[in-house]
Amino acid sequence: MKTLFAAGALALAALASAAPQAAAQTGAPPLDPLLEGQLERWLGAGDQVFSNLYTRQPGDDALAFHAAADGRGDTFTLLRVSDSASNSWLVGGYNPQSWEFDGGWNITQRDFQRTAFIFNVTDPAVYRQVPTSFELPSQGSFQTFNAPNQGPTFGAGPDLFVNDRLDTAFSWRLSYGDPEGEGLSIVDGSVGGQFLRIDALEVYAVSPIPEPAQAAMLAAGLGLAAAALWRRQRQGQDVRHRLRFA
Repeated sequence: MKTLFAAGALALAALASAAPQAAAQTGAPPLDPLLEGQLERWLGAGDQVFSNLYTRQPGDDALAFHAAADGRGDTFTLLRVSDSASNSWLVGGYNPQSWEFDGGWNITQRDFQRTAFIFNVTDPAVYRQVPTSFELPSQGSFQTFNAPNQGPTFGAGPDLFVNDRLDTAFSWRLSYGDPEGEGLSIVDGSVGGQFLRIDALEVYAVSPIPEPAQAAMLAAGLGLAAAALWRRQRQGQDVRHRLRFA
């Protein structure tokens, strides 16, 4: 997997936004194993395969994000954001549903559907959807929002928002995390949040690594299918040969 968010290079991700074309040409270093491990632990699903779907390029907008990420199943979004004082954070979110061009809200009425989460890696914290047991059961139901003029957007706050030009982020917690922290930013904990510059943005498809037994069964099944196909083709050749010389 190639990524801007690389081992020993998270601080350089801001530079990558200034020269992502060069990074694409030379090949970016692999994802930091510590970061990958943290995302897997938050996901709670064992070893996963992370496949890069989208890396922001100069001039990109929300349409470029949707063209790359829509309909691709569950994904992680990673953002390197910074404020006017040059403080920077690595934040993001996990979406268990496919992004859509203009699908509006992904509404999750029941707790078993509320598996999305947003996170801050720099100041480690994860924020999961508010459960139905809260006094306002629908508060955590607003999982993600899909619109052609927005990048990856989580929650009704919005809890994590990316604008149409993919260069500005905002966080105002409402649908994710402890409701006692409503109105706080997942980025810097500020009340009411603030607009932050996006220095790098990437989206990854995520899928489980097949177990060895499963991989062996798959290989065996493919082998049997290939053998059966070969036998049918051979039998067809024999029949045509007999008919030709009958």
